[in-house]
Amino acid sequence: MFDIKTIEALSTHSTPFYYYDMQLLRQTLEVLRSAVDKYGYNMHYAVKANANPRILRTISSYGFGADCVSGNEVVRAVECGFPANKVVFAGVGKSDIEIETALKLGIFCFNCESVQEIEVINEIANRLSKTASVALRLNPGIDAHTNKRINTGLADSKFGIDFNKMEDTVRKVQNLKNIKLVGLHFHIGSQILDTEPYRLLCERSNEMQEKLANMGIQLPEINLGGGLGVDYYNPDQNPIPSFGEFIEVIHSNLQVREGQRVHFEFGRAVVAQCGTMVAKVLYTKPASQTTFAILDAGFTDLIRPALYGSYHKIENLTSSSTKEETYDVVGPICESTDVFAQGVKLPETQRGDLICFRTAGAYGEIMASQYNLRNLPKSYFSENDDDK
Repeated sequence: MFDIKTIEALSTHSTPFYYYDMQLLRQTLEVLRSAVDKYGYNMHYAVKANANPRILRTISSYGFGADCVSGNEVVRAVECGFPANKVVFAGVGKSDIEIETALKLGIFCFNCESVQEIEVINEIANRLSKTASVALRLNPGIDAHTNKRINTGLADSKFGIDFNKMEDTVRKVQNLKNIKLVGLHFHIGSQILDTEPYRLLCERSNEMQEKLANMGIQLPEINLGGGLGVDYYNPDQNPIPSFGEFIEVIHSNLQVREGQRVHFEFGRAVVAQCGTMVAKVLYTKPASQTTFAILDAGFTDLIRPALYGSYHKIENLTSSSTKEETYDVVGPICESTDVFAQGVKLPETQRGDLICFRTAGAYGEIMASQYNLRNLPKSYFSENDDDK
């Protein structure tokens, strides 16, 4: 996993903190680049997963683009080396100033989710004497079989344009003089471990392209989004997701028209396993039916368990005990929901022990807050990393 001595040395400064294994990140990026290059596909890293500048600079150095969902993400991505002409800007609620910022930077494409949004982009582009390239994000009505809180492709989701209204939307967009319709965009959810939803997505894309062809339209860009999951339960056995298997499913089922380019937007799959959150035990507190291990980290530092009921593998890095006990691992926040996990089996745990949360590189540091006026966790990087 990583050098425990390094973690212990870092813990003398302050806890909690995030620790990133940059060697694993680069290995993941190499596997991903090989998978997408096999068929000439294009990858845009989903910045929302982790926007740490050093992480972004490393990812951008592999030639990938960026998938952004806010104006600040667009700016951060460009600052960290992602070419503006490889940046896509998604999101159901882009503000006027965000749209203007992206247009001035000259991004590749807006992934748009309503006709009204496209009309606003057209107005702003007209004022700036620019033409905005847009892709229509369609809601394909596919159940990704993932956590309902991160399932975005169902018919009642706030995301995307109704699949059955695509043709009418295309006609309206074609009449906007400062809009260039360049593609279709899909995203069906996150932490998807079954390839079947992606096969169904290819079928829906094929169906939509056939409808466009009947209208005499062929778009140059097809973006299938991301959502590929990672193994939270066995991070050491499966540190790198099966990018190749995913790509083969797409290649076998997606009908790509002549001259079209295929795009993906992976986030979690790229950075989750390289990141670990490290905390310290403040107290152990016996209760009537459990024992609490109370940490100096809370949902301000890693909100996924409280927000989604998500699992992270929890390890005691410093206990030398051979005796195993069961704990409810909780934080110090003045909220009853500040619970990381219940019934966790750990070596006998004491005040001062170091506790780590694995697979925390995605939606960890980026979602940290200062509720209760707590300090934001610092981030550290593997000592043997030569990526400065």
